[in-house]
Amino acid sequence: MKNFTYSRAENAEAAVSLISQNGHAKFLGGGTNLVDLMRENIEQPDALVDVTQLSNEIVETADGGIKIGAAVKNTALANNKLVRERFPVLTQAILFGASGQIRNMATVGGNLLQRTRCYYFYDDAARCNKREPNSGCDALEGFNRIHAILGASDSCIATHPSDMCVALAALDAKIFVVGKTGEREIAFDDFHHLPGNTPHLETDLQPDELITSIEIPALDFAKNSLYRKVRDRASYTFALVSVAAALEIENNSVKNVRLALGGVAHKPWRAFAAEKVLTGAEATAETFRRAAEEELKDAKGFAHNSFKIELAKRTIVGVLNELTETGGAR
Repeated sequence: MKNFTYSRAENAEAAVSLISQNGHAKFLGGGTNLVDLMRENIEQPDALVDVTQLSNEIVETADGGIKIGAAVKNTALANNKLVRERFPVLTQAILFGASGQIRNMATVGGNLLQRTRCYYFYDDAARCNKREPNSGCDALEGFNRIHAILGASDSCIATHPSDMCVALAALDAKIFVVGKTGEREIAFDDFHHLPGNTPHLETDLQPDELITSIEIPALDFAKNSLYRKVRDRASYTFALVSVAAALEIENNSVKNVRLALGGVAHKPWRAFAAEKVLTGAEATAETFRRAAEEELKDAKGFAHNSFKIELAKRTIVGVLNELTETGGAR
């Protein structure tokens, strides 16, 4: 591991000032991903700015949503009463996301910024455009069982590993950041980038910007929500496919729906095409399958992961069926 300096920020403004002084500095939250990458010499910052004492509250907003400080630990968020009652899909996603020890350390802001678990990204003997731009992508012709089927490019087929982010994508979350030029708000779907020709540019966050909070708007029907994670084993591992959904049914038709997928793309994948098919349609298994087919119509499999396309469709249908049976109708 490369030597680095360490400092602790007293507030967001100080954090931005400290990181702006060094072009190779990183913010340190729980460190559950960053420190691993530093040990592997994939991340080699000259300085770390500790922001774990900042923005660590969960409060109700005026409209009935919630505001989550970026330094809130994953365990605290999952166990929060407001979250459990109003957005159970978020609690479920977090609890599926890691071991208890990691959840106790990991922060919400850090979760948004965790990097891919692609085998080739972690192997410095392999070609990886994300780790070394324009070097090539060995995953394209390699063992690509866990890799993307949506939104990929010839430069990168890695997937975003977060479970929590899939739920936030489905819940219309907004991200608030602060930098040298002031504060700004980013829609969740705009925060993470698809790879294109620049897979190393993963988010809309600028080098000097710090995530301060995430807000989830009031969504009454999100009380009827579910996260399902399909993986190779029941113990701690990353999703092959995951689905976060919230559903409201009125007079046997879909009145409101939110749907997002994980394990299938370079970013948490909001299923806008499926939502369009579902909204106003009769709430049946046939409709759910039609929506899943529409969402996955442009999916592309590789040598070892083509099974994910059908798996994603069946998982969407299964989650929507379960929500219909357990409380979507009124």
